[in-house]
Amino acid sequence: MRNRSAEKRARQNIVRRERNRETKSAVRTACKGFSAAVAAGDKELAATKLALAVKLLDSAVGKNALKRNTADRKKSRLTRHYNKLVAGAPKEAAPAQAAN
Repeated sequence: MRNRSAEKRARQNIVRRERNRETKSAVRTACKGFSAAVAAGDKELAATKLALAVKLLDSAVGKNALKRNTADRKKSRLTRHYNKLVAGAPKEAAPAQAAN
């Protein structure tokens, strides 16, 4: 006699894991794009990339791919880097590391 519920749960876990990986990958890509814009000093591009990254982070929380505090921490760090760029402060050496 087979345990069909365990087999179904295994199939569901595979689908959910793939969905979460895609969501997290999109978040990381957006954060890297933002970091590249900050490193280049492009304020307008950084603003659009920041908005996209924040949107994707909120979406990931809604899909339970990320925890709320994790997304809030990442948004806070990204926003701090953007504010430094806008204020004209010297560029920080590693905004890409802080975004991850």
